[in-house]
Amino acid sequence: MVSLPHRVSIGHSDGMAATRPIFLFTDFGPSPYVGQMKAVLLRDAPDAKVIDLFDDAPAHDPQSSAYLLAAYGPEMPEGSTILAVVDPGVGGARGAIAVEADRRWYVGPDNGLLAIVARRAEAARAYDIQWRPERLSASFHGRDLFAPVAARLAKGEPPPGPELKLAKLVGHDWAEDLARIIYIDRFGNAMTGLRVEILPKAARLMVGTATLVRARTFSDLPEGASFWYENANGLAEIAVNQARADEVLGLAVGTEVEIAS
Repeated sequence: MVSLPHRVSIGHSDGMAATRPIFLFTDFGPSPYVGQMKAVLLRDAPDAKVIDLFDDAPAHDPQSSAYLLAAYGPEMPEGSTILAVVDPGVGGARGAIAVEADRRWYVGPDNGLLAIVARRAEAARAYDIQWRPERLSASFHGRDLFAPVAARLAKGEPPPGPELKLAKLVGHDWAEDLARIIYIDRFGNAMTGLRVEILPKAARLMVGTATLVRARTFSDLPEGASFWYENANGLAEIAVNQARADEVLGLAVGTEVEIAS
């Protein structure tokens, strides 16, 4: 792992730095909380484009969310800021961090959520967020702490705290890939924390009593067939053609997955 050689900025044609886009990754679901964070971002970085990436990350589950974020975060444009809040320990002893990984900023709690992004990056730095606002709710650091910091970073300001050793981050020693279900989408498809690139080409995935073979896509199999495939972000995903895999196979976030060649 090496340090980033310089800061990244997105520029206008006249050489002026532009405010970077901000992507939201939370487990808040349909609620007022995302809107409240957006209001802070609008206040502190009014020129930033704010885009919803996930509002239904695995609830209260920083570990599953970490592998999901590591698959999707690097797809955001270089120079982006990703505001990530899956924070069951809010108001407790867990730290607050900003991670600069492969020319993107990630802001969130030090509970493992940002650890996989940092470890997989070709170049990364981590910073302890020591700044605190005048008003800091014990239960909503997403609005009061992380959103203002994300806005500052999106405007090109430096991180508000000293650099941390990456090996000090919570989750730095977690597995490279997570052999379990980490997300179920609205169609009932179940993403695993396994990158397809690390799996044998003929690998079968076993969940419960089912053993699944790989297919290229849904239409390669008959309706009702169960299988796994490489999703658009490189993760092994379990599906049933035109049915809900979670219901057919009894899957939930946290379900263990076994690999057989």
